[in-house]
Amino acid sequence: MSSDQLDGITSIRTYVDRLVTGDGRCNGMKVLLLDGATTQILSCVSTQSEILSREVYLVSRLDDPRCNPNLKEHLSNSSNSDFNNENGGDSRNNNSNSSVGGGIHSLALQQEAHVGHMKAVAFLRPTENNIGLLVRELSIRPRFAEYHIYFSGILPPNLFQLLSENDPQERVKQVQEFYADYLPINPDLLSLNCRNTLKMTSALYARNLMGLQSMLLANRRQPGMIRYQKSSRVAKQLAQEISENIRADDIFHFRRGTGGSNNNNNNNNNLLLLIVDRMDDPVTPLLSQWTYQAMVHELLGLNNNRVILRGVPNVSKDLEEVVLSSAPGHDTFFQTHRNSNFGELGEAIQKLLQDYQARSQQHQVSNLKSIEDMQSFMEKYPELRSESHTVSKHVAIMGELARLVEVCSLMDVSAFEQDLACADDQGGHLKELMAKLDSSSIKIPDKLRLGMLYALRYETAMHNAIPAVKEAMRRGGVPPSNIALIDAVLKYGGAKVRGPGLYGTNQSSLSKMTKSFMTSVQGVSNVYSQHSPLLMDTIESAVKGKLRGEDYPMVSKLGTGIGTDNLPIPQEILIFMVGGMTYEEATKVSEFNDANAGRVRVILGGSTVHNSTSFLEELKLI
Repeated sequence: MSSDQLDGITSIRTYVDRLVTGDGRCNGMKVLLLDGATTQILSCVSTQSEILSREVYLVSRLDDPRCNPNLKEHLSNSSNSDFNNENGGDSRNNNSNSSVGGGIHSLALQQEAHVGHMKAVAFLRPTENNIGLLVRELSIRPRFAEYHIYFSGILPPNLFQLLSENDPQERVKQVQEFYADYLPINPDLLSLNCRNTLKMTSALYARNLMGLQSMLLANRRQPGMIRYQKSSRVAKQLAQEISENIRADDIFHFRRGTGGSNNNNNNNNNLLLLIVDRMDDPVTPLLSQWTYQAMVHELLGLNNNRVILRGVPNVSKDLEEVVLSSAPGHDTFFQTHRNSNFGELGEAIQKLLQDYQARSQQHQVSNLKSIEDMQSFMEKYPELRSESHTVSKHVAIMGELARLVEVCSLMDVSAFEQDLACADDQGGHLKELMAKLDSSSIKIPDKLRLGMLYALRYETAMHNAIPAVKEAMRRGGVPPSNIALIDAVLKYGGAKVRGPGLYGTNQSSLSKMTKSFMTSVQGVSNVYSQHSPLLMDTIESAVKGKLRGEDYPMVSKLGTGIGTDNLPIPQEILIFMVGGMTYEEATKVSEFNDANAGRVRVILGGSTVHNSTSFLEELKLI
């Protein structure tokens, strides 16, 4: 991998390497102070052992009264949820008490003792709450000899001034901005973990703007082009504000384009920033998934790289919460197979188990015949123990996925979902839908998703039968509050509000025929993966220079417009999806990058990563 290649994980790890040494100015044992959001960010790229090996004595939370004695009295009669909401985005997924998998979360609540002589390295979001906490600590009772403070985004001048005016003992030795304000889930998948953005509030909009700025700054990219989805007001606003900020703030004024420093070619303004909105494709979050990372998120939940298996049949206590991380060195099997389909995954886990059994037999106690054998066993023991946990983890996850696929009849449900998403057969679809809504073997959540997929496809048909579908859902046991989500999804992403292209409305007849032909010749094995997200059509158009200006205008120095003729073909594309993306889209982007290595690279970022459950929860708020 080129050191200059767009890579969200590498960018954050570079900051962490500088952070734990105080950027070279804080050597010796130290305490690392975090908030809810930065705890999650570090846990995506570093393990507990990695952090402790860098002369970090303790990792603590500045915003938690259980860690910060300066807060205990101040917050004794109130909840600290406001701090968590501002710093973490989604307090429901803030697993700060976790001690599984060697992550940073397990250190974040340890108590300080006898640390007054130590230096503190603080890594925090640049929020009013965090500045308030720092001011309170510095002005009343500093706990540490020195403070080296790093903010994960651009610090507003008024907050910097407030901090500088409230350090009477001059404990603060440096203040820097490290632009690590997003979760690097995969090298090409970046999330803000910011929920409830289908209906964007001003506070959530500000968080998305700061996060998008951080994605550009962390990767040292100034876009040569900024385009946005015309049908989305929020996408247009984000595009305009990002453009204005780049022009106004010198921090963005490193060389545009690829981020390299040795190529002076004037055509290097080739990073396209493309801002799109979830509303243009409400179908993808409603579909069942069949690749490893996506299946885990859909069926078990994958939050901050953590999977909760508590309550799963026959799972041991040490596997009740496990980590699935794409960061280098964390889990080679998951890195290799996160995009493998269900069948490939089963074969890979079987081979993983067989390889481990063969290795462990070589090191059985009965085979230790000499001192050399014993020494070799002791050297290999930590590796074998780690490997044992990895194997047990993936076997347990695969077993639970297989159980849920069978219990929920997901093969049958998914085949129909794919047909609803990809084919146009109203009569046949209505007949099959009614049968499934009456079936006792189909779970209530699946009935809801099928009804919504039908409504989205046939919303504009003259006789769409949506009222009859709602009545059949009611008879089938779907609660009235959930049936109302049909109207909610049509209001959010129906034909009247979304842009063209979801069901091929902007494709030529030839391209539709080609896609249909390819689906048929690939046969039954492709029945669960026929669907291709609208995002991939957008990417393909962008890299061919055929992204329509009428649908995706460009922001220029003169404002916004559709003058997109004769634009250079981008070599890098950063896509930011307002409202959140899905692991299906992430998988397709990763496959695209593999197929186009050396020619073009795409990074997908967004508000959050949805599964069907989170998407439906947010629709209820519209």
